[in-house]
Amino acid sequence: MSVLIATGASDPEPHDSGSGGRTITKKELIDRIADETGQRRVTVKKTLQQFLDHVIDELAAGNRLEFRDFGVFEVRTRAARTAQNPKTMDPVDVPEKRAVKFKAGRLMRERLDQPASTAPPPGPASPPPPNSSDTIIEPKPEGRPSPIEE
Repeated sequence: MSVLIATGASDPEPHDSGSGGRTITKKELIDRIADETGQRRVTVKKTLQQFLDHVIDELAAGNRLEFRDFGVFEVRTRAARTAQNPKTMDPVDVPEKRAVKFKAGRLMRERLDQPASTAPPPGPASPPPPNSSDTIIEPKPEGRPSPIEE
């Protein structure tokens, strides 16, 4: 009798973020959102990537992004300064640079303040009410039933 042991070599190992949690990749988020919403993975991937591209474009333009309860992204300019090379002790000119600052919103702060064992699972606090004007049904390729037909 032979025994086959699955090693899971096709699944990447979870990364430890150093703070007790693990690193969640964009792919994992896409898969989770696609499963929860019933949308095709490729649609979720395009939507998420377009969202991220717009966030980057707005920040690059110097705009402030505010997502209620989640947080605020804004660009701050760090002044030019003179630092010191720790090895040679020579002065080094550090040019002015722009950096993104994030301030957590109310809901995020509340969620982070809860112990990890009592924190609710990821996802919306309550499902959004159905709204026919928000529903988008994409045509499916022939031969594949849509999630609504199943």
